[in-house]
Amino acid sequence: MRDALVRVLFGDDHRAAHGPWRALLTAEPFRRGPALAPDAQLELAYERLRILNSTLDSAFRLAADPVALAHMHEWLSPVDTALTTVAGIHYNLFLGTLIDHDGDVRRDLSDFADLTRTGTFLCTELDHGNDATALETTAGYDRARDGFLLRTPHAGAQKFMPNTSAAGGPKSGVVAARLLVDGRDLGVFLFLTALTGPRGPLPGVRVRLLPRRMGSVVDHCLTSFDGVFVPREALLSGPQGRLDAEGAFSSEVVNRRSRFLLSIGRVTAGKLSMSACAVGSVRAALAVAVRHGSHRLIGGVRAPERVPVMAHRSHYAPLAGALATAYAMTLLHRTVLRTWTERGGTEGGGVERGGAQSRAGGRTGAERLVAVAKAWITWEARTVISECRERCGAQGLLENNGLAALVTGIEGAITAEGDNLAIHAKAAAGMVCDHHPPRPPAAPAGRELTDPAFLRELLAAVECVDLDRARAGMREAAPGDALGRWNAGASAALRAATAHAQLRAAEAVAEAADARPPGSAAGELLHTLGRLFALERIAPRSGDLLNEGFVEGRHIAALPAEVDRLAARVAGQARLLTDAFDLPGEWLADVPLTAGAAAECPSAYDDPDGPWHRTAGEGER
Repeated sequence: MRDALVRVLFGDDHRAAHGPWRALLTAEPFRRGPALAPDAQLELAYERLRILNSTLDSAFRLAADPVALAHMHEWLSPVDTALTTVAGIHYNLFLGTLIDHDGDVRRDLSDFADLTRTGTFLCTELDHGNDATALETTAGYDRARDGFLLRTPHAGAQKFMPNTSAAGGPKSGVVAARLLVDGRDLGVFLFLTALTGPRGPLPGVRVRLLPRRMGSVVDHCLTSFDGVFVPREALLSGPQGRLDAEGAFSSEVVNRRSRFLLSIGRVTAGKLSMSACAVGSVRAALAVAVRHGSHRLIGGVRAPERVPVMAHRSHYAPLAGALATAYAMTLLHRTVLRTWTERGGTEGGGVERGGAQSRAGGRTGAERLVAVAKAWITWEARTVISECRERCGAQGLLENNGLAALVTGIEGAITAEGDNLAIHAKAAAGMVCDHHPPRPPAAPAGRELTDPAFLRELLAAVECVDLDRARAGMREAAPGDALGRWNAGASAALRAATAHAQLRAAEAVAEAADARPPGSAAGELLHTLGRLFALERIAPRSGDLLNEGFVEGRHIAALPAEVDRLAARVAGQARLLTDAFDLPGEWLADVPLTAGAAAECPSAYDDPDGPWHRTAGEGER
């Protein structure tokens, strides 16, 4: 059954699609070693990036493939959060942006493909994060020199967080700046800019290290520009705008905000990659926690009996729920990734030519699903990883067991590529406007909690209830007050977006279970995971469901016992379920918590001079 579950999680082509990334975890440079000082960790991250790059048949092929980029993040995130960050920036945000633009312009990108120069992405400013369309760095067109002068007008316009220090060697960046031509503000565009050389920042570029970020040693910096000249070819052109040899501007997109969104389309692939980081980290955390719970012995009911801590419902029930969540979030991620590649692609930002937005279907609908999934998956990952750390006790706090890095690392995924709450709110607002799912029938008589289809209908009902409440609240707001109108419906709208993610995750599990042969053990286990996942989400909304007539009192009365029964069944298969995560034995062997006893991991905890190594009577006084 393990092989069947591996195929469920990673696809029938898992050896080709995931195998190369999985193999990196077994290579010596990527194995867990002794603790290093932060600067040495950063140096190791960039060295690992160069090794990773040497294994690629084409850096351009990787950058052009959002699926491969997501797989890379999925496997690297449990190994090295700094490496995952700089690799994602280089291949997706930098190199991916370059190849998405200027199909008719030939640039020599070989230095970036072989990492002679590392790429970075400079968009966010100190004063402008989620409102990046308002950023203030300028690129003024100089007709005499046929190029642009990059300037940072004040402290708040400094580029915030890019990895622009001298660490890792010379760097170039894609810089978002406001294009000014003859005094006209044409909107925010991207400019390819050399930032540092072998001896540090280039003339006119100022780089200052930020304080160390929690959970990461990446060289995040403040970066500013003092009249840095770049040639006209540095402007990344496309349908959003071009500047011809005479300095005349043209664009197929009407408004400036839409031009910017089209320019930074790679942020959507970045959201997918953050979801991938989360599912990879969750699976790693669960693999450690389940193994530890299975071999960690505590006193039994009667002395001298000793039992695994995993034998206690208080210990296994949270992990069983976390396992159900891990499978659901992984399968939702696969669904969203497939949806994006089919409807969205790699270019642009979901804006139609002429500035018109498509509705809930097509590209914009795919982008919305990516955003909803990223927020829900990374938030759920924080909960699961924290639970795994706690279930491992004090040892889970030790850095050599890797869980501490996952606890802090997931915070970066929650904030990167669009802060979760901001993108969740934007998606929720869109859903209130144009998402009208069919309302399930309020006829619970004869329906049982053992019916997976009934449980999915209840999740769909929760989404409908929240959407109705959001719209009702907004209708009751005072006219003419746009902010007040949104605030009146925001809480319910945000819950609706969460409910939508939960429903899509439950549907993804059901689809995977139904794809197994009828009566197969793997299919039945997936249905069990799906039911546990759904019931744990239905429980806190049971009052709303009862009030709206979707359930009866008997359903609510039976719910706790049914959750306990399913949790026990999942816990009984916990080791199998985590074995299907397919983490290499070499990676697990480097984690002391996965060993059966301290003596089995001498490099971590054993004391070669400890008295237990002496024979009886030896060394006695």
